[in-house]
Amino acid sequence: MTQPGSTFLKTLTERGFVHQCTDIAALDEALCAGPIAAYVGFDATADSLHAGSLVQIMVLRWLQKTGHKPIILMGGGTTQLGDPSFRDTSRPLLSDEQIAQNSAGIRKVFSQYLTFGDGPTDAVMVDNADWLDPLRYLPFLREFGTHFTINRMLSFDSVRQRLEREQPLTLLEFNYMVLQAFDFLELSRRHSCVLQMGGSDQWGNIVNGIELARRIDQRQLFGLTTPLLTTSSGTKMGKTAGGTVWLNGDRLPPYEFWQFWRNTEDDDVARFLRLFTELPLDEVQRLARLQGAEINEAKEILATEVTRLAHGEDAAREAAETAHRAFSDHTVAQGLPSIEIPSVDLDAGTPLAALLHLAGLAASRSEARRLIKGGGAKLNGAPITDESALARGTDLRDGVLVLSAGRKRHALVRAI
Repeated sequence: MTQPGSTFLKTLTERGFVHQCTDIAALDEALCAGPIAAYVGFDATADSLHAGSLVQIMVLRWLQKTGHKPIILMGGGTTQLGDPSFRDTSRPLLSDEQIAQNSAGIRKVFSQYLTFGDGPTDAVMVDNADWLDPLRYLPFLREFGTHFTINRMLSFDSVRQRLEREQPLTLLEFNYMVLQAFDFLELSRRHSCVLQMGGSDQWGNIVNGIELARRIDQRQLFGLTTPLLTTSSGTKMGKTAGGTVWLNGDRLPPYEFWQFWRNTEDDDVARFLRLFTELPLDEVQRLARLQGAEINEAKEILATEVTRLAHGEDAAREAAETAHRAFSDHTVAQGLPSIEIPSVDLDAGTPLAALLHLAGLAASRSEARRLIKGGGAKLNGAPITDESALARGTDLRDGVLVLSAGRKRHALVRAI
């Protein structure tokens, strides 16, 4: 396809969001004709989304910023089954009370990124429990089950890989893709939604919905997926050795959220600036050209911009200023106990448990490991949960590491 004519597809293409799209030319034409409604679904498996969901959240934000209507579909119904896509085991089944509590927590995230209301491009949040819970099973199977063949369902990667690993796939989970397809059909009927978006692991589910609407309502719907995101070192987005990078401030304080992005690997900075900030692309290119110690400027801008979107201007500014005092001015660090360690040892990797002991924050290595296991240890403001985690030269901030035990005990590790 040539350069998209719609601002939405042009923006997503230039910033690296597009992985696959069904009939992209027809979708582009629909986007150019006027506001469309598009949705992304989120199952309520926890009371907050994490950084791994930010790609989809940013896609919804760009959708609204370019004049279209975002729909957030909460999976109050499908969470009762659990999405089996690319999982070796079944998700634990949650109670109705847990699902309701998780849904309420997730709703907090979106108020930071989207404008809600009754206007043509205002975001709306709906719950698929509204139409899934009242379904009568046999009438549902008679009306919709004939449009899905077991042969085709077994061909999807998410199912095939589970079976190839000889991991059980329950009948409950097997129904998930049928219900997600039904979600798309219902949203097209209730909200004139014509586009479903999601990660590339959702491609099969999205195509099912498009086919169902074509066969039953003779309506053309579209699907667009984004790349599944990992860091340059292969780590899954949203997860670190220190734990999950939650988007809700009551699950992860803004300063620790800021530190996660400040610790971005050098090779990921430009990509993350395109995906997770709204900086103009020429500014992203300028920051991407920075090398050596200067790349820290780009990392701090990335951290501040992402935190601003997630937690607001004040929280982002406070997090950046706190980090600057701790790692640049050293006004917070003055008077803290410190130890020195050869740079070559850090480059090879030094156990954090050993450093906590050497810095006087734990009486022994075993106590340091218990401190880590209990969630009381931090490196550069980020929680450490892996008892065997290593500190490396890439963790240094202006030649130092900041170790913490609890909220009030800190120490510096200086590289020599």
